[in-house]
Amino acid sequence: MCESFFATLECELLERRRFASQAEARMACFSYVEPRGSPDIEGWYNPVRLHSSLGYRSPMAYEAVAAATAAAAEVAEAQP
Repeated sequence: MCESFFATLECELLERRRFASQAEARMACFSYVEPRGSPDIEGWYNPVRLHSSLGYRSPMAYEAVAAATAAAAEVAEAQP
């Protein structure tokens, strides 16, 4: 997981920009990981970021579709 995160950070943030100072680069990294002030990496990287293994959907979107599909299947099974 850690190696994947740092590879993504490098590809999506660091290779696309030039920073005027080390402090600016540090703040960009901090904003990438914690854009909403969340206390850890779960703030953006995992729940919001699009994942190829989920059909380029975020885990939150994937889980919402899965829950809706499961609910529809339960309703269909309950009908005689």
